[in-house]
Amino acid sequence: MPPSALEAARLLWRCRESGSVIDALPDALRPRDAAAGHAIQAALPLVAGRPVVGWKIAATSTAGQAHIQVAGPLAGRILDSFVHPVRATLGLAGNRMRVVEPEFAFRLGADLPPRAAPYGADEVMEAVASLHPAFELPDSRFAEFTRAGQAQLIADDACCGRFAFGPAAPPEWRALDLAAHAVHAKVHGGDGTLRYTRDGQGRALLGDPRTALVWLANELSSLGIGLRAGDWASCGTCMVPLEILPGDRVVADYGSLGRIEIGLSGETDRAQRKPM
Repeated sequence: MPPSALEAARLLWRCRESGSVIDALPDALRPRDAAAGHAIQAALPLVAGRPVVGWKIAATSTAGQAHIQVAGPLAGRILDSFVHPVRATLGLAGNRMRVVEPEFAFRLGADLPPRAAPYGADEVMEAVASLHPAFELPDSRFAEFTRAGQAQLIADDACCGRFAFGPAAPPEWRALDLAAHAVHAKVHGGDGTLRYTRDGQGRALLGDPRTALVWLANELSSLGIGLRAGDWASCGTCMVPLEILPGDRVVADYGSLGRIEIGLSGETDRAQRKPM
């Protein structure tokens, strides 16, 4: 691993831990292409001292891609310290995006190791153990993340934030049209008053959550990385991200797939992390 990738990953991790941001990585550390960005991201578990427990996809819609000025979706690592229980209250101190994203997440039951031939949809879905409603609170270590560019966003773990994965959906999900599956979200203020609602569908995830998962499996395979049994795969927001404030509580109703909720505060999370 290049020393510059480790140094860049350490800088981004310090920003994550302190809730601070930078305009850009220093010129000597700045990735010039996606491959260099991936090298920095690959150093994240090492500098954080935390294991990878899954993957996320950012920018699974054309609107999301336009917002952060990238040509396609981006993959990021989920470390164990990024995962919180549903119904927990997460602190927003240091978080500048201030949005919650209702997502479709899969849990792998079998490995999908890297290989030369691309994976087909049937192979990928056979490796899935379960489907879960999920939330992500994304964030970036760049002050102007919409202008950071693809390489730096990959280095910044594809704006990976914190996650809450709901219980597994009933097994009947396999027969459903996930692209057309509706999700209804409500954002309540600190006094319990309903502030607003928003609706979405699974088709926001590259046309279908299954399609997004296949993209992830093949993207990682092309990088010489495999999905592993037990990994989470959070496949992107199914609606326009929900703007949130400290004190809010967010509920997402996935109908037959389940219902999840999470609270937000203005405090700092007290998760225990290993020092670098």
